[in-house]
Amino acid sequence: VQPVESGGGLVQAGGSLRLSCAASGNILSIYTSGWYRQAPGQQRELVALITSRGATNYADSVKGRFTISRDNAKNTLYLQMNSLKPEDTGVYYCNALGRDYKGFVFDSWGQGTQVTVSS
Repeated sequence: VQPVESGGGLVQAGGSLRLSCAASGNILSIYTSGWYRQAPGQQRELVALITSRGATNYADSVKGRFTISRDNAKNTLYLQMNSLKPEDTGVYYCNALGRDYKGFVFDSWGQGTQVTVSS
């Protein structure tokens, strides 16, 4: 299973971006999907999570500005980012935890997409 992110780019502070992550492969079900980010010189941190039933969890730093959603039929994850700040700059990674048709559990990461917010 391979998630592929898209939608990153350069935006001014206060602007918006929408990230997408499409997972392909032998997918039976995705239990939990999430967005993580890593700024230069820092550890990767959780941005937002969503379960198969739609329950969500956000980092305090993005609450009220970011919205995570998913399309289960398309195995696609989204992150709508509004009111962006320079501190939101980093590489954003998608993660998918689920099970394939052979019964194996997968915990897969995308290659990342760069988000740069200028002040």
